[in-house]
Amino acid sequence: MTDPIYARDASVHRFVAMVTARSEGERSVVPNATAFYPGGGGQPHDLGTIRTDDGRAGPVTAVTKAGATILHTLGGEDPIAGPGDAVTGEIDWDRRYRLMRTHTALHILCGVVFRDDGARVTGGRQHGHRQGPDGSRSGRLRAGAGPGDRAAGQCRGGCGPAGPGDLVAAGGAFATPDLIRTKVNLLPEGITEVRIVELVGPDLQAGGGTHVANTREVGGIRVVGTLSKGKNNERPEIVLLDGPPGDGRR
Repeated sequence: MTDPIYARDASVHRFVAMVTARSEGERSVVPNATAFYPGGGGQPHDLGTIRTDDGRAGPVTAVTKAGATILHTLGGEDPIAGPGDAVTGEIDWDRRYRLMRTHTALHILCGVVFRDDGARVTGGRQHGHRQGPDGSRSGRLRAGAGPGDRAAGQCRGGCGPAGPGDLVAAGGAFATPDLIRTKVNLLPEGITEVRIVELVGPDLQAGGGTHVANTREVGGIRVVGTLSKGKNNERPEIVLLDGPPGDGRR
């Protein structure tokens, strides 16, 4: 098993762990704990570096979740760590923090659309277009970007606390319809716990991804365009307008 540090505290950017398994052919290692996010909820996996105590280092090029384990694929040419080796992982924090801010912005947009229009989001994706990871697309079910504009105005001053969220029994989340804000329930079958994320005011839902500690860290949000995805389904594209007061690390 790999302890998912990111699920409890998304501000952790550097950690120490022990390798429990490796694949030399695939240049992948499995640590017993990690702060690297493996991707999901529309958010890409983290990048960064894993380094051994004796100085061997490899850039983390991919992070994937396989059951209860999280595999880290390493680039470079240094021999990779083996079972029992202590390693230090360090996330590319500038990239991750932009993704955290954008992912939280998508929660804001999703919450305002659900509250004002009663529409559920059909999907969301963060991508590298427009200001790198700051640009994002999020699906919605009704035409027009009005709710997105309202979200931008409401959140410029901060909507209140946000954070990594509490882990609760998945059965309770499945039984509470308003906690599933997507048109189709995207939570994997068989999970025993799910994170409930609350942005006080606009949003309370079950969700993956990593989130900032307060919506003030998101900065301004602007809807810069929309793309038709079929009848009653339009995809707005958002960008973040300005930077947060800090970098979100502890």
